[in-house]
Amino acid sequence: MDAHAALIYTMVLCSAADREMSDEELRSIGDIVQHLPMFRTYDVDTLPATAAACADRLNEEDGLDSLLDDVRDALPANLRETAYALACDIVAADGQASQEELRMLEMIRHRLDVPRLAAAAIEHGAKVRHATV
Repeated sequence: MDAHAALIYTMVLCSAADREMSDEELRSIGDIVQHLPMFRTYDVDTLPATAAACADRLNEEDGLDSLLDDVRDALPANLRETAYALACDIVAADGQASQEELRMLEMIRHRLDVPRLAAAAIEHGAKVRHATV
């Protein structure tokens, strides 16, 4: 797994946490991959395959734990808070955070060793960025 896949996996994990990937969440993943500088060298055409690979990994025995370990190992330390921020943006994308999505965020935060204060700031940023009029 490379860093691009690890970042995408964190977003897919949060979107799929409540067993329902909303159109807003899927659109947000696509927008993030198409527009953020960290994905400039990523082939956007492979996004569906990357998301499907994540889903396949989740169906394996100990899939979630193994997947989170691989995500952590694939991300350099300077991208771990970024991965958490992307995950928060996906949870906030449809305007509602389910208990399953919040639990997934907590698992990602712990696995990636994102400090509590940094996580709170990231979560607040996602909340205000996705506010509606």
